Amino acid sequence: MPADASNPVSELLVKWQDGDKSVLDALLPLVYDELRKLARHYLRSERPNHTLQGTALVHEAFIRLAGQAPLRVENRAHFFGIAAGLMRQILVDHARGKGAAKRGANNLTLSLDEAIDFPKQQKIDLVTLDDALNGLAAMDVQQARIVELRFFGGLSIEETADLMGVSSSTVKREWSTARLWLQRELSRHEAP
Repeated sequence: MPADASNPVSELLVKWQDGDKSVLDALLPLVYDELRKLARHYLRSERPNHTLQGTALVHEAFIRLAGQAPLRVENRAHFFGIAAGLMRQILVDHARGKGAAKRGANNLTLSLDEAIDFPKQQKIDLVTLDDALNGLAAMDVQQARIVELRFFGGLSIEETADLMGVSSSTVKREWSTARLWLQRELSRHEAP
């Protein structure tokens, strides 16, 4: 990733890639607000007393990021895609833990109406969504990555295309196909 002198986030990401973990302390304040927006996006349809709060989600994602070996980061959008994937995993782990403790009670749910354009607002258990995405990834890794970047990463069609190195029309086509497949899979898990 070439350093962009006008973008301190890009500079810090380059230094981090080069093995300088100390830059993460300087990076956090620069990306914190955007990470909080991602966390709010995930948690906005949750009950008010949910045990996992946005701040905790951001901090846990950043701790996991700091604990990893420096990753190859293409650009700012890629960094937020990585952070979104970490948040997804944290939420799934949390939901699975709650499900194991309460066998389905109070599982984390998300509203997919905006991201996946379902014909009606639909609340989906995050564990069910994660299982469906893993199934999609087994069939088509590119479609699963597009869903993760668009839904969990909050990236636009253009940002997703740029990050993946494909055309916007390819992302639109694959996004449409993935949404239909997910809609079918998730409808199998709806309560009668």
